[in-house]
Amino acid sequence: MSTQYLFFTGKGGVGKTSLSCATAVKMADEGNKVLLVSTDPASNLQDVLDSPISEKIQPVKGLQNLSAININPEVSAQEYRNRVTEPLKDILPEADIKKMNEQLSGACTTEIASFDEFSRFISGENEGGNFDVIIFDTAPTGHTLRLLELPAAWASFSEENPDGASCLGPTSALKSSQERYNKVVATLRDAKQTTFYLVARAEKSSIKEASRTSAELQSLGLNHQKLLVNGVFKALDQSDAFALKMEKMAQQEMADLPKNLQDLEQQRFPLLPYNVLGIEKLRSLLDTILQEKVVQQTLSSTSVLVHELNGIDQLVDDLTKEQNHGLIMTMGKGGVGKTIAASAIAVMIARKGFEVHLTTTDPAAHVQDFINQLGSLPENMTVDRIDPKVETQRYTEKVLAQKGANMDEQGKKLLLEDLKSPCTEEVAVFHAFSKAIQQAKRKFVVIDTAPTGHTLLLLDTAGSYHREVMRTTGMDPAKIKTPYMALQDGSLSKVILISLPETTPMREATALQEDLKRAGISPYAWVVNQSLSMQDGLKDLLLKSRALAEVDVIKNIENTLTNKIYGIPFLPKEQLLTALLEFYDTKQLVKEKK
Repeated sequence: MSTQYLFFTGKGGVGKTSLSCATAVKMADEGNKVLLVSTDPASNLQDVLDSPISEKIQPVKGLQNLSAININPEVSAQEYRNRVTEPLKDILPEADIKKMNEQLSGACTTEIASFDEFSRFISGENEGGNFDVIIFDTAPTGHTLRLLELPAAWASFSEENPDGASCLGPTSALKSSQERYNKVVATLRDAKQTTFYLVARAEKSSIKEASRTSAELQSLGLNHQKLLVNGVFKALDQSDAFALKMEKMAQQEMADLPKNLQDLEQQRFPLLPYNVLGIEKLRSLLDTILQEKVVQQTLSSTSVLVHELNGIDQLVDDLTKEQNHGLIMTMGKGGVGKTIAASAIAVMIARKGFEVHLTTTDPAAHVQDFINQLGSLPENMTVDRIDPKVETQRYTEKVLAQKGANMDEQGKKLLLEDLKSPCTEEVAVFHAFSKAIQQAKRKFVVIDTAPTGHTLLLLDTAGSYHREVMRTTGMDPAKIKTPYMALQDGSLSKVILISLPETTPMREATALQEDLKRAGISPYAWVVNQSLSMQDGLKDLLLKSRALAEVDVIKNIENTLTNKIYGIPFLPKEQLLTALLEFYDTKQLVKEKK
């Protein structure tokens, strides 16, 4: 028996939208009146359902019982910002309004504004009539729920939040009342009413994220969870050694599931040779007989693959062609391969004889795991780590001492939760990060995970660096280069955006690119990670079909998003850095023989 409210959550590109839409279609086919709500900023609901979707509830084409709505989080966040700043426009100077706007431009504000919008679907105040089932494509994070649980968050206030860390802002701008919010949270905690589906791939970082999300939801009393593992690969061609290695890796990941995921009810879905777009293909996800039919049709029409990406060996040649120093930063959403890209680029630059320093701001610090695979480092390469926990702790203590001194207990709790936002971590890390920028003037510095455009603008409007330095030094402004200005200097700093060859990760990276451009930074290049289309000699029809499906995404990136695109091949190996370096060494030998 299904609950009335279903939430699908997971990293970008794991198949949340496909599975939420397939579930919606199945339930509508069974005679339930279903509403599908998306709050995903990279939503491709319209493509998946093959039906016009807007910010108003409307019926899905070709299905009697299914309606859908796409809450655009950016629009919700802009309306929220307007509600905060409008009453203050005649009171505060324009510079302060600009500062507030930037403080309210982070991911947390966007999520709070979206949650504000979709809470009315749970509280029964939506204007679309009664539904038997409401399905949400993307669930709120624990941070948003904890923040809004604090009574102090609902006090009407407009005093300044800590410089550069606020994600809440004056909560009087929320349309929800605290009473409605409490009703919503009670519904989310009720196992008879709400189910959380954790969507993952049979792949390390995705499973790790699902495990973390599960623990975080459980800590909030949201215990009714199910695990959906999507895209589990099974080889069709037993003579294809590459396919067999891929299958073995997927089996190993499933065997090594973390304990908290093992305890959940679980469902697995196979990797399919087709993109799940349109009603028939959505039905096929949950209907094995129809799935078999569509798989056969797709495999029989698989054509020859003709698409070649330059590898990151070419990227390294381009980066080192005209200079012997500089800052190289890999950026992208979680799970797309920023760390393997940063590690491989750093080692390959070092192998060319340049001095290289590799550092990471990734809390999980996977850089060291990759570097350990090498046995020994090149002599001209150093590795360290900026520990976000340590930097954030320092920053939090400083803000609490300055801002929390005269607050009551509720105020301090609110401030502390506000400081748990991702923005805080980025701001804190930036202080350590700026030291690395200085080194980049004399050697190559490769940084795994850089600050977003929002963080940089936030620091700039807060005066933490840029204007502060200009104002407090007696130096000639023309001779001063703040860290922010260094990042805007394309001759010194190069941002490399990492994506997977799939629609959702590509859309997420596009949003990141726009965010950076807002801060005056144009990414140098894109790297497409885990590309099957870069592998020669694939025999398995399913893999050939998946490789073909990548080509449209890659062409879209090439034609509309960047003039520099490179690729990292999909390699079914545990020792990924070693395997990647060997891949390029072998490629080099083949070139030389020719």
